[in-house]
Amino acid sequence: MVGRVEGKVALVTGGASGIGKATVQMLVREGAQVVITDMNESEGKALEEIAGTIFLWHNVTDETLWKSVISETITTFGKLDILVNCAGVTGMTAPQNPENTTLETWRQVMSVNMEGVFLGCKYAIPVMKEHGGGSIVNVSSYAGIIGTPFATAYGASKAGVQQFSKSIALYCAQQGYKIRCNSILPGAILTPLWEPFLSGEEREERMNQVVKDIPLKVWGEPDDVAYAILYLASDESKFVTGAEIVIDGGQSAV
Repeated sequence: MVGRVEGKVALVTGGASGIGKATVQMLVREGAQVVITDMNESEGKALEEIAGTIFLWHNVTDETLWKSVISETITTFGKLDILVNCAGVTGMTAPQNPENTTLETWRQVMSVNMEGVFLGCKYAIPVMKEHGGGSIVNVSSYAGIIGTPFATAYGASKAGVQQFSKSIALYCAQQGYKIRCNSILPGAILTPLWEPFLSGEEREERMNQVVKDIPLKVWGEPDDVAYAILYLASDESKFVTGAEIVIDGGQSAV
Protein backbone atom coordinates (compact mmCIF):
# COMPACT_ATOMS: atom_id res chain seq x y z
CA MET A 1 0.00 0.00 0.00
CA VAL A 2 1.41 3.39 -1.03
CA GLY A 3 1.88 5.88 1.80
CA ARG A 4 0.08 9.22 1.75
CA VAL A 5 3.36 11.15 1.34
CA GLU A 6 5.33 8.42 -0.43
CA GLY A 7 8.52 9.70 -2.05
CA LYS A 8 8.31 13.16 -0.50
CA VAL A 9 11.02 14.89 1.52
CA ALA A 10 9.99 16.80 4.64
CA LEU A 11 11.72 19.13 7.06
CA VAL A 12 10.18 19.37 10.54
CA THR A 13 11.45 22.00 12.99
CA GLY A 14 10.92 21.30 16.67
CA GLY A 15 10.80 17.67 15.64
CA ALA A 16 12.34 16.12 18.76
CA SER A 17 9.28 16.23 21.00
CA GLY A 18 5.55 16.83 21.26
CA ILE A 19 3.65 17.64 18.08
CA GLY A 20 6.86 17.79 16.05
CA LYS A 21 7.91 14.29 17.08
CA ALA A 22 4.46 12.86 16.36
CA THR A 23 4.58 14.54 12.95
CA VAL A 24 7.99 13.08 12.13
CA GLN A 25 6.84 9.59 13.04
CA MET A 26 3.64 9.91 11.04
CA LEU A 27 5.30 11.33 7.92
CA VAL A 28 7.89 8.53 7.94
CA ARG A 29 5.18 5.94 8.44
CA GLU A 30 3.39 7.33 5.39
CA GLY A 31 6.46 7.15 3.15
CA ALA A 32 8.37 10.42 3.53
CA GLN A 33 12.05 10.99 4.19
CA VAL A 34 12.39 13.48 7.01
CA VAL A 35 14.94 16.01 8.22
CA ILE A 36 14.38 16.52 11.95
CA THR A 37 15.64 19.79 13.41
CA ASP A 38 15.66 20.85 17.04
CA MET A 39 17.88 22.24 19.79
CA ASN A 40 17.28 19.09 21.86
CA GLU A 41 20.11 17.03 20.45
CA SER A 42 19.69 13.91 22.60
CA GLU A 43 16.00 13.46 21.74
CA GLY A 44 16.58 14.39 18.12
CA LYS A 45 19.47 11.96 17.69
CA ALA A 46 17.33 9.18 19.16
CA LEU A 47 14.83 9.69 16.34
CA GLU A 48 17.55 9.07 13.75
CA GLU A 49 17.03 5.38 14.49
CA ILE A 50 13.92 5.68 12.32
CA ALA A 51 14.86 4.75 8.75
CA GLY A 52 14.75 7.66 6.31
CA THR A 53 15.51 10.41 8.81
CA ILE A 54 18.45 12.63 9.69
CA PHE A 55 18.78 15.01 12.63
CA LEU A 56 20.30 18.49 12.48
CA TRP A 57 20.82 20.76 15.48
CA HIS A 58 18.98 23.96 14.68
CA ASN A 59 18.17 27.27 16.32
CA VAL A 60 15.33 28.55 14.13
CA THR A 61 16.15 32.18 14.92
CA ASP A 62 19.55 31.87 13.22
CA GLU A 63 19.42 32.80 9.53
CA THR A 64 22.79 31.21 8.75
CA LEU A 65 21.65 27.92 10.26
CA TRP A 66 18.49 28.00 8.13
CA LYS A 67 20.63 28.27 5.00
CA SER A 68 22.74 25.34 6.21
CA VAL A 69 19.74 23.16 7.10
CA ILE A 70 18.08 23.71 3.73
CA SER A 71 21.37 23.04 1.94
CA GLU A 72 21.94 19.83 3.92
CA THR A 73 18.39 18.69 3.11
CA ILE A 74 19.01 19.10 -0.61
CA THR A 75 22.45 17.47 -0.40
CA THR A 76 21.08 14.44 1.47
CA PHE A 77 17.67 13.91 -0.15
CA GLY A 78 17.82 15.96 -3.36
CA LYS A 79 14.72 18.10 -2.83
CA LEU A 80 12.27 19.56 -0.30
CA ASP A 81 8.53 18.94 -0.68
CA ILE A 82 7.22 19.64 2.81
CA LEU A 83 8.17 22.18 5.47
CA VAL A 84 6.54 21.93 8.89
CA ASN A 85 7.39 24.93 11.07
CA CYS A 86 6.63 23.41 14.46
CA ALA A 87 9.35 24.87 16.69
CA GLY A 88 7.92 27.25 19.26
CA VAL A 89 8.12 28.58 22.80
CA THR A 90 5.45 29.83 25.20
CA GLY A 91 7.68 32.17 27.20
CA MET A 92 5.51 31.33 30.20
CA THR A 93 8.44 31.00 32.60
CA ALA A 94 8.16 34.80 32.98
CA PRO A 95 5.12 37.09 33.45
CA GLN A 96 3.31 37.78 30.20
CA ASN A 97 0.50 40.16 31.10
CA PRO A 98 0.46 43.55 29.33
CA GLU A 99 1.93 45.41 32.30
CA ASN A 100 4.72 43.08 33.31
CA THR A 101 5.97 41.37 30.16
CA THR A 102 9.60 42.33 29.70
CA LEU A 103 10.92 43.38 26.34
CA GLU A 104 13.37 40.49 26.58
CA THR A 105 10.55 37.94 26.95
CA TRP A 106 8.54 39.58 24.16
CA ARG A 107 11.50 39.48 21.79
CA GLN A 108 12.39 35.89 22.66
CA VAL A 109 8.87 34.65 21.93
CA MET A 110 8.57 36.67 18.73
CA SER A 111 12.02 35.59 17.58
CA VAL A 112 11.27 31.87 17.82
CA ASN A 113 7.57 31.82 16.96
CA MET A 114 7.47 34.49 14.24
CA GLU A 115 11.00 34.99 12.91
CA GLY A 116 11.64 31.24 12.86
CA VAL A 117 8.59 30.73 10.65
CA PHE A 118 9.54 33.68 8.44
CA LEU A 119 13.05 32.35 7.88
CA GLY A 120 11.81 28.83 7.20
CA CYS A 121 9.41 30.03 4.51
CA LYS A 122 11.94 32.45 3.04
CA TYR A 123 14.52 29.73 2.42
CA ALA A 124 12.16 26.84 1.62
CA ILE A 125 10.27 28.64 -1.15
CA PRO A 126 13.21 28.93 -3.60
CA VAL A 127 14.10 25.22 -3.39
CA MET A 128 10.47 24.09 -3.50
CA LYS A 129 9.67 26.11 -6.61
CA GLU A 130 12.82 24.76 -8.27
CA HIS A 131 11.57 21.19 -7.76
CA GLY A 132 7.97 21.72 -8.84
CA GLY A 133 6.24 22.97 -5.70
CA GLY A 134 5.49 21.84 -2.18
CA SER A 135 3.50 22.31 1.00
CA ILE A 136 4.31 24.54 3.96
CA VAL A 137 2.49 23.91 7.24
CA ASN A 138 2.96 26.47 10.00
CA VAL A 139 1.92 25.51 13.52
CA SER A 140 0.06 28.41 15.10
CA SER A 141 -2.29 28.04 18.09
CA TYR A 142 -5.84 28.44 19.35
CA ALA A 143 -4.24 31.27 21.37
CA GLY A 144 -3.91 33.20 18.11
CA ILE A 145 -7.67 33.63 17.71
CA ILE A 146 -8.65 34.54 21.28
CA GLY A 147 -7.52 37.15 23.76
CA THR A 148 -4.63 35.94 25.92
CA PRO A 149 -4.29 38.43 28.79
CA PHE A 150 -1.73 36.32 30.64
CA ALA A 151 0.15 35.14 27.53
CA THR A 152 0.30 38.32 25.48
CA ALA A 153 3.53 37.64 23.60
CA TYR A 154 2.59 34.06 22.84
CA GLY A 155 -0.90 34.92 21.60
CA ALA A 156 0.34 37.79 19.46
CA SER A 157 3.08 35.65 17.91
CA LYS A 158 0.67 32.88 17.00
CA ALA A 159 -1.82 35.33 15.49
CA GLY A 160 1.07 36.60 13.40
CA VAL A 161 1.82 33.08 12.17
CA GLN A 162 -1.74 32.75 10.85
CA GLN A 163 -1.65 36.05 8.97
CA PHE A 164 1.81 35.37 7.59
CA SER A 165 0.71 31.93 6.37
CA LYS A 166 -2.14 33.49 4.38
CA SER A 167 0.27 36.00 2.85
CA ILE A 168 2.67 33.22 1.86
CA ALA A 169 -0.22 31.24 0.34
CA LEU A 170 -1.38 34.15 -1.80
CA TYR A 171 2.13 35.18 -2.82
CA CYS A 172 3.06 31.68 -3.99
CA ALA A 173 -0.25 31.29 -5.85
CA GLN A 174 0.20 34.65 -7.60
CA GLN A 175 3.72 33.72 -8.63
CA GLY A 176 2.58 30.35 -9.97
CA TYR A 177 4.98 28.45 -7.70
CA LYS A 178 2.63 25.51 -6.92
CA ILE A 179 3.51 25.94 -3.25
CA ARG A 180 0.66 25.76 -0.76
CA CYS A 181 0.82 27.25 2.74
CA ASN A 182 -1.60 26.58 5.59
CA SER A 183 -1.65 26.89 9.36
CA ILE A 184 -2.68 24.56 12.16
CA LEU A 185 -4.22 25.91 15.38
CA PRO A 186 -3.87 23.40 18.23
CA GLY A 187 -5.67 23.93 21.51
CA ALA A 188 -4.86 22.03 24.70
CA ILE A 189 -2.57 19.31 23.36
CA LEU A 190 -0.65 17.54 26.12
CA THR A 191 2.97 18.23 25.20
CA PRO A 192 6.09 19.42 27.09
CA LEU A 193 5.16 23.05 26.26
CA TRP A 194 2.46 22.83 28.94
CA GLU A 195 4.87 21.77 31.69
CA PRO A 196 5.56 25.29 33.07
CA PHE A 197 1.83 25.57 33.78
CA LEU A 198 1.19 22.01 34.91
CA SER A 199 4.27 21.22 37.00
CA GLY A 200 4.07 21.05 40.78
CA GLU A 201 1.82 19.57 43.44
CA GLU A 202 -1.33 20.99 41.83
CA ARG A 203 -0.72 19.28 38.48
CA GLU A 204 -3.91 17.16 38.46
CA GLU A 205 -6.04 20.09 39.58
CA ARG A 206 -4.61 22.28 36.83
CA MET A 207 -5.13 19.58 34.20
CA ASN A 208 -8.75 19.24 35.25
CA GLN A 209 -9.15 23.00 35.19
CA VAL A 210 -8.10 23.06 31.52
CA VAL A 211 -10.40 20.16 30.62
CA LYS A 212 -13.40 21.96 32.15
CA ASP A 213 -13.20 24.55 29.38
CA ILE A 214 -12.99 21.99 26.55
CA PRO A 215 -16.38 20.87 25.16
CA LEU A 216 -15.04 17.35 24.45
CA LYS A 217 -13.76 17.17 28.07
CA VAL A 218 -10.41 15.61 27.20
CA TRP A 219 -6.89 16.80 26.46
CA GLY A 220 -5.75 16.53 22.86
CA GLU A 221 -2.87 14.24 21.89
CA PRO A 222 0.06 15.09 19.57
CA ASP A 223 -1.25 12.63 16.95
CA ASP A 224 -4.50 14.62 16.75
CA VAL A 225 -2.46 17.46 15.28
CA ALA A 226 -0.06 15.28 13.32
CA TYR A 227 -2.96 13.77 11.34
CA ALA A 228 -4.01 17.26 10.22
CA ILE A 229 -0.44 18.12 9.27
CA LEU A 230 -0.21 14.88 7.29
CA TYR A 231 -3.34 15.85 5.35
CA LEU A 232 -1.97 19.30 4.50
CA ALA A 233 1.43 17.84 3.59
CA SER A 234 -0.11 15.29 1.22
CA ASP A 235 -1.58 15.73 -2.24
CA GLU A 236 -5.01 15.05 -0.73
CA SER A 237 -5.09 18.77 0.11
CA LYS A 238 -3.94 19.97 -3.34
CA PHE A 239 -6.79 22.55 -3.46
CA VAL A 240 -6.20 23.84 0.08
CA THR A 241 -4.05 26.91 0.66
CA GLY A 242 -4.30 29.90 2.97
CA ALA A 243 -6.49 27.85 5.31
CA GLU A 244 -6.52 27.33 9.07
CA ILE A 245 -7.39 24.06 10.76
CA VAL A 246 -8.41 24.45 14.40
CA ILE A 247 -7.82 21.39 16.60
CA ASP A 248 -9.08 22.41 20.03
CA GLY A 249 -11.80 20.02 21.16
CA GLY A 250 -14.45 22.62 20.36
CA GLN A 251 -13.15 25.51 22.50
CA SER A 252 -13.28 28.06 19.70
CA ALA A 253 -16.89 27.14 18.96
CA VAL A 254 -18.09 28.27 22.40
